[in-house]
Amino acid sequence: MQVRDLMNPSVVSIAPGESAALAARLLSRHNIGSLPVCGEEGGLRGIVTDRDIVTRCVAAEEDPAQVKVRDIMTRNCAVVSPDDDVREASRMMAAEQVRRLPVTEEGKVVGILSLGDIALSQAYDMEASKALADISDNIKRG
Repeated sequence: MQVRDLMNPSVVSIAPGESAALAARLLSRHNIGSLPVCGEEGGLRGIVTDRDIVTRCVAAEEDPAQVKVRDIMTRNCAVVSPDDDVREASRMMAAEQVRRLPVTEEGKVVGILSLGDIALSQAYDMEASKALADISDNIKRG
């Protein structure tokens, strides 16, 4: 099965110059944990998570209304293609210690693949469980 079969094509993204406060509102409004950070042409620049906002902004006692997403986002994030195999994507999630991967095609974000998406597919629930176990095990040791 390919990533395109399980990914969520409805992507909510944010521009690098927007505030951390706006990013937090978007995460809350859409009940999601991360936002791809995209340039004007839709190209992926990075990803910002709820954890990034908390650890790099709020815990640092910065004003979320003044902090730009570009200053707290993760750059050079792992990505997958819609044509990639789901098993390989779950292995990448475990190796990179992430629960979500932007899906890119021709340099543009076309979807998001999460461990939850993989777990919902009964054919791959073991892969999702293994990836989550690997991520959790590394968090405990870290």
